[in-house]
Amino acid sequence: MGIFEWILLVIIILFLVNRFMPVKGITNISVQEAKDKFKDTTIQFIDVRTPGEYKGNHRKPFKNIPLNNLASKTNKLDKEKEIVVICQSGMRSAQAAKILKKQGFQKIYNVKGGMNAWF
Repeated sequence: MGIFEWILLVIIILFLVNRFMPVKGITNISVQEAKDKFKDTTIQFIDVRTPGEYKGNHRKPFKNIPLNNLASKTNKLDKEKEIVVICQSGMRSAQAAKILKKQGFQKIYNVKGGMNAWF
């Protein structure tokens, strides 16, 4: 293998590691752990699914802020408070958690499995 192939391989590996490694400040939690947090009224609960998905099936106290609107709506959220994000499967909420982290939020929880895991 030539130097170009090695460089390409290293870039691909770094990309994959960066993409799938946990981000500091973002914690994956179970549905039960999310339910346990409902008792704390200072925590912000955000559902990043589309309005149609949210309307069809949601849990209180989650508020709907679709993923594609999240970056422009973070000014309505408190960066000092914990925030729990959920979507349908956990993929969009993981993206949302990264957006929130970049915007300065410190304590972010992503619900593993999303609404699909709700029981």
